[in-house]
Amino acid sequence: MLWIKAFHIIFMVTWFAGLFYLPRLFVYHTMVTDEEGHERFVVMERKLLYMMTLGATLTAVFGVWMLVLAPPLLKLGWMHAKLGLVLALIAYHVYCAKLARDFRDGNNRRSEKWYRFFNEVPALGLIAIVVLAIVKPF
Repeated sequence: MLWIKAFHIIFMVTWFAGLFYLPRLFVYHTMVTDEEGHERFVVMERKLLYMMTLGATLTAVFGVWMLVLAPPLLKLGWMHAKLGLVLALIAYHVYCAKLARDFRDGNNRRSEKWYRFFNEVPALGLIAIVVLAIVKPF
């Protein structure tokens, strides 16, 4: 079980690296005015989205594997809250993919300031998830 947990955490770190960096790329992408710069950011965003999706998928695989091996965890309140936050982060991830497509297609309608705020959302999720998993407050 400890190996599964270790890989769960490793891939969670990979996923969060992408969740932190992709919206930051969006901030910089909004400032680009030339086609060459736009294309560079489109490529960077696409590659990062692929890596963070791989990290998210493997995080989920190892997380589900742990729950299959220890089903009583599903009866705990903190686990319900953690899984709810994970679902919210998956929705955030999917929305990031939509925003990357909008940039690719020239349909971005958001400002640099909006993306700076949007970039902070995963940090709040990470803090809450770590506190729930370590402290197990309920």
